Amino acid sequence: MYSSSSLGLIHFIAALLSLVTGTAVLAMAKGTRRHRLVGYGYWFSMAVMLVSSFLTYNLFGGWGIFHWFSVVSSITLIGGIIPVFVRKSPNWVEAHFAFMYWSVFGLYAALWSEILTRVPETPFFNMVGIATFLTMAVGYAGWARYKTKWNRQFVRPTVQEREPLFG
Repeated sequence: MYSSSSLGLIHFIAALLSLVTGTAVLAMAKGTRRHRLVGYGYWFSMAVMLVSSFLTYNLFGGWGIFHWFSVVSSITLIGGIIPVFVRKSPNWVEAHFAFMYWSVFGLYAALWSEILTRVPETPFFNMVGIATFLTMAVGYAGWARYKTKWNRQFVRPTVQEREPLFG
């Protein structure tokens, strides 16, 4: 159980917050003040979850498959936040959205992997593979279907047009 250690409890709470804020940010209108606030909440809770994941070795007694998934997740999270702060490319919004979209779907894959590996008498790595493949297939289906529509809907405020994040 996650509550058996403080680190496990922090990881669990950060994961739950990431799931809630990540889902909310995907569902809400983009470019708004609310989107930015919830998005920064997602980024922070994911960062806490990822740091705690790299400090957890209970499952394998060392580096394991979930650590590699945490590396991939860290790349998507960093890849999603850098365009927000740099804004050099005219396509920074699309880059931000793509990385963050896949960051959230990676989190969903981790959730389903966690659930399926707890089913008694099932092969651990098979369940991780099935959960990851099916979740990413659903994510890709949504991406392929709605990407063009989403790209047309992105709000691209200039720095001067942006409302303040706080206040």
